[in-house]
Amino acid sequence: MPDAVPLRTRSYGLPLHPIVLGLPFICFLAAMIADIAYVRSYDVSWKNFADWLLAGGMVLGALGAIVGIVDLLRPAVRANRLLIPYAIAYAVAMVLALLNNFIHSRDAYGAMPAGLILSVLTVLVLTGASALGAILLRQSRFGGLR
Repeated sequence: MPDAVPLRTRSYGLPLHPIVLGLPFICFLAAMIADIAYVRSYDVSWKNFADWLLAGGMVLGALGAIVGIVDLLRPAVRANRLLIPYAIAYAVAMVLALLNNFIHSRDAYGAMPAGLILSVLTVLVLTGASALGAILLRQSRFGGLR
């Protein structure tokens, strides 16, 4: 016989932002791979490819930030205590990506190794934000950590 007590004790609204986080993450990951390819081959086309990927990641990151602001306005999503660290990690990643864009605006020789270091840091911070986003989605789906 099933329990009379419902399994879900508290319900958070489904945050939309962790769902769209994958879009800029793919661009920044590909930019990091292009930076590594440039450092290994010194072929300028890899650096140019990384420039375009960083620009695309920033555009998609700005769209993701708009979705994140909408999430912050929803009281059901705001109730989750992990939302603030998640938002801070995402903001730090976007600032690192913006600095990386500024570094990549130099010529190919002047952009490295700082561009590669910022690319790696951006991907690492976004990986942490993705982990927090996965926890947020799990909490919103199942009503808390298990």
